[in-house]
Amino acid sequence: MEYTIEELAAAAGEKIDTIRFYQSRGLLPRPQRRGRVAVYDDGHAVVLRKIREYQSQGFPLGLIGRLLADADTSRSAALLEAVAREGGARSLTRSELASESGVPEPILASLQAAHLLVPTRGTDGAELYSEADLQMARAGLTLMSSGFPMDRLLQLAVEHARSVETVCDGAIDLFDAHVRHVAGAENGGADAGEIAATFRTLLPAVTTLVAVHFQRTLLHRALERLRERRESDDLAAAVAAVAEADSGRLEVRWT
Repeated sequence: MEYTIEELAAAAGEKIDTIRFYQSRGLLPRPQRRGRVAVYDDGHAVVLRKIREYQSQGFPLGLIGRLLADADTSRSAALLEAVAREGGARSLTRSELASESGVPEPILASLQAAHLLVPTRGTDGAELYSEADLQMARAGLTLMSSGFPMDRLLQLAVEHARSVETVCDGAIDLFDAHVRHVAGAENGGADAGEIAATFRTLLPAVTTLVAVHFQRTLLHRALERLRERRESDDLAAAVAAVAEADSGRLEVRWT
């Protein structure tokens, strides 16, 4: 059966913008073109159902893309399950996220429109958010409460997210090449349980490495700016004291 994008959205229960976003992320194949009309088929509908199914299990979009592209899905299933568990089992609706974080729903909607907040879907199709989303929302509220303009914060966040996605893709490629496939080659077939256990060991280490490096770089760059602009000695000394104290004691809690 053939569909226009409007018909596909109606049949799959998705928004047109969501379908286009999946295409931009490489999750959904491009449609055929007949003149100016984009034509979709049943294969696209199947992929959309799979994406929704994986999202209901808590899988992030980057890993869903890898699962869709992997012909041997059993090889990836245990690893994806481990990733989902690390994201936290608790789920919240948007109204619950707004209530617990203190961030108004319209702002959460803006973050979602910018793809900074990406919900999963429950079995009933409802959009759900994780404990990690709650932590990020609370952190964002702290920044907004300090007087930063919302539009500038969003712009910076989008730039940061794009850079992080690029770095994360490189990190996943490293994991695939030097851990996942190497283990499979040595053992005559990848042991999904061992690979998932390795992932759970490496994830907090990588998170701590990135967090500590970001904090140290931010503090040192701020101090350099103050010195370049010849700010007051008291202010520079205060920032230097924070940099010296905090760079050595940043703690990333991993539950």
